This record gives sequence, structure tokens and C-alpha cells, in this order.
Amino acid sequence: MTGAATALTLGNVSFANAAPADGEETRVVRGTLPPGSPDYVHLPVEVPRGVREIHVSYRYEHPPVPAGTQGNALDIGIFDERGTDLGGPGFRGWSGGARTEFFLRADAATPGYIAGPVGAGTWTVLLGPYTVAPQGLDYEVTITLRFGASAATPEPVYPSQRARGRGRAWYRGDCHLHSVHSDGRRTPAEIAAAARAAGLDFINTSEHNTHSAHSAWQGLWGDDLLVLTGEEVTTRNGHVLALGTDPGTFIDWRYRARDNRFGRFARDIRRTGGLVVPAHPHAACIGCNWKFGFGEADAVEVWNGPYTPDDEVSLHDWDNTLVAAVRGGRRWIPAMGNSDAHREHRAVGHPQTVVLADDLTREAILDGIRAGRSYVAESSTVSLTFTATDGRGRHAGIGERLETDKDTPVTLRLDVTGAPGCTARFVTDQGLLHTAPLPAWGTGTAEWHTTAAYASYVRAEVRHARLLPGRPGPMAAFTNPVFLGAVAR
Repeated sequence: MTGAATALTLGNVSFANAAPADGEETRVVRGTLPPGSPDYVHLPVEVPRGVREIHVSYRYEHPPVPAGTQGNALDIGIFDERGTDLGGPGFRGWSGGARTEFFLRADAATPGYIAGPVGAGTWTVLLGPYTVAPQGLDYEVTITLRFGASAATPEPVYPSQRARGRGRAWYRGDCHLHSVHSDGRRTPAEIAAAARAAGLDFINTSEHNTHSAHSAWQGLWGDDLLVLTGEEVTTRNGHVLALGTDPGTFIDWRYRARDNRFGRFARDIRRTGGLVVPAHPHAACIGCNWKFGFGEADAVEVWNGPYTPDDEVSLHDWDNTLVAAVRGGRRWIPAMGNSDAHREHRAVGHPQTVVLADDLTREAILDGIRAGRSYVAESSTVSLTFTATDGRGRHAGIGERLETDKDTPVTLRLDVTGAPGCTARFVTDQGLLHTAPLPAWGTGTAEWHTTAAYASYVRAEVRHARLLPGRPGPMAAFTNPVFLGAVAR
């Protein structure tokens, strides 16, 4: 057992006697991992000089298990001769359980993996027993080294950090997307086309535990589409979006909440210019439920893909953080929504975060998300304007504060387009206090009057008709809050 990320190290795989000028050599490793195995298993591979390519394939058994019992699932990745230190420079790729084989060489690599020289030394194939059946997990790993002269490694080309934009305006984006560089099925070109078709102005590349896609967008960004680079840091205790980090940034994921390591990597995300955004915090999949707390969060992904009960729980949980923030005079955490689209049946841009930003640049978009100047909509057909105004002519918008006396009347106004048959809802720190039907054609206005003494903040929701009695309908859009009253000094 080694390190904060609990790991088991197996015996070395040696190619010591394999040094052909050309050709290849193969070694096969077999074993069994018992239930309760560590999170990660290191398989060291001694790589001699003169190797131009490493190819790895693997398979494992799927024995039948009783109903309600998890079967076998085994992830895979690789680190080079620079080592496996947590957050170190040795990372060369990860495909989780999405692939059964991969290769790396100087000029190319399987998506999810990083092209570059194959240096001599101890490489490490990283196995991740995600779940292990009661019978154990029988595996076989095949490692092939191909010898010969290496080609040059191309210089990576990263997306531009600005697009043309419209000055200070509302910009639409989807910051949680997966391509063939992790477990998605779309290519970057297909994602870019889908983003444009969905009316998006920006996207963020967020592959599971790899930054290989950062250099995969050449020719796909443009004046009409800003491409941010990031990662979905996929730990055993929840997923977090490293949103808008510097191109080429890798954020490690090999830790649990009990290891007390997340703060370090949250700081790494911010140090490289990005935002820390816990993703789908109440998702039901194994390892998806967020257990690191929200003390490091810059925003939280409240709505993930088609609206589900998981999202409803996330929304209520987020609303509780707003209540705690206003009562304790603490920083509040903005909400956002993203599609988490992996395949064609999940639409890019459903939902999308609409951000008020000074321009269509990386810096301006991230500033808008961080400040909460945003709302979430199910598509580009839905648009909102939400403002608070008092009798003295002062006003504030989404994510802002209306500094007004506690007893001065305040008017909240929500203008909606593209939401036929929906209902407007005004939610405060006391809960849902006002609803109003919107016109059948989908364009209309709802108003509500209150005071800062009665509502510390107000946020707006637009809901479809109820599907079940006693429960609110699916979400069409919601805003971050407008805060009311003077700031406590």
C-alpha cells in the first residue's frame, strides 16, 4: 500500500533481454484481484532504450453475480518513467473502462493518451478496480513494445482564448461534454457542430481524468465559438469540473475525501485559471455522489442533462446553501447547468448556462460564472430577464445585490420567451412564495412585490406542467438569485 491514493504495486514486467533494432516484443500478465482491493493497482513495466511505441491491451472476466451485487469493472491508464507521484509529471493517459487497448508514441496516441517520446525507465500501467465481484476479478494485461526510430513530437495547438463576441452581452455555453477522448462517442468535430446547431457561444472540454483533448480542436473554434479547456476530475467520492484551466493542465484524481487532498487540487485548478465546479452532486451512479463538501467550490452544477429527480435534489441542496450564506454573511455559490452529453441521444446544450460577460473571452466568461451573473435554460429558445427595482429607481440583476432599505417596496420582474405552457415561480430564503402562469405561446412577464425584510434573496424558476400530482413540473429555466438589502458591515 502506497501513498494517499491507496495502491497495490505488482511485480515488474521486464523487457531486459529485448533490444531488437526493429520489430516488437510482448509480455502478458495475469492475475486476480480480490474483493476489497485498493483503488489502484500499479503494474511496473521496465522499458529499455530504443522503443518507439508502447501498446497495451487488457481484458477481465465478468462472472455472474446475485441481483443487487456489483459485478467487475476495471479501469486502465498509464504513467511514464517520470513516476506516479500524486500530481506529478508522469501522467500519460487514462481511458477508464471505455477502451480495451491503447498505444503511445512520439507523434501520436490513442485518444485519452498523450503523445510524446517513449523514454527508457519504469513505466506504470495503472489498473483501477472500480467494482469487484464476490468471486474476484481475473484480469490479463498484454504489453507490446515496438522498437525503432521515433518521429518528432508535434507542438500542441490549443484553442484561442477569445472569440469575436458582442461586447457585454449574454452568452450561452455548455461546460460539461465528453468526446472520444474519454467515454463519449462524438468526435471533437461533431461536438463543435452540435454546439453551433444548439446556438452556443462557448463550450468547455471536460474529459474524465485526462487533458488529451485540449489539443484536439484545431480548426474547430472560430469567431462564433469559444472553446475552453478543462477536465472532469473523476474521483471515487464524486466528480468535479476543472472548468477553463490553462491548456495542457492535468489535474489528478487519485484520492478520496478521507485523504484530505482535494483542497490541494482545487487550488491547482484556480492557480491555472480555472473554476472548481462539483458536477451532478446527487447523481446515483457509483462514485458520482459528491462527498468533498462545497468549501472549495466556485460554482456547482445543479442541472445535469435531462431534468431528473437527482437534479431536483441538487437544486434544493443548493438553495439551502444560499440560505446558509445569507444568514451567516458568507460567500454564496452560484449554480450552473450542463448537458454532460456523451452520445447522440444526449443533446449538446441541454441544458446550457447563459452568462452575462463583458466579452466572449475565457476570462470574461469565467468571471461571469464565478460572479453568478447567469441563468440556466433547457435550450437556446428559452431566454430570461430577471431584475429587482425599488421605489427609488435602484435596480439589480441576476447575481447582483439591490442595496435597499429593509422596508422599501421591491418589484421583481421576470420576462420570459420560448417557454409555452410554463409557470413562473419566485423562490426566496423562506421558500416558494409566488407563482404565475405564463401565456400559452411562451412569451410573457411575471411580477412580484416584496421587501428586503421579507426576502433576503429571490430567484426565479420557469417550470413545465406537472407530470405527477403534488410535484413541480420539469425545469425549463432557473436563475441565480438577486439579493435584497444592505450588505452587513
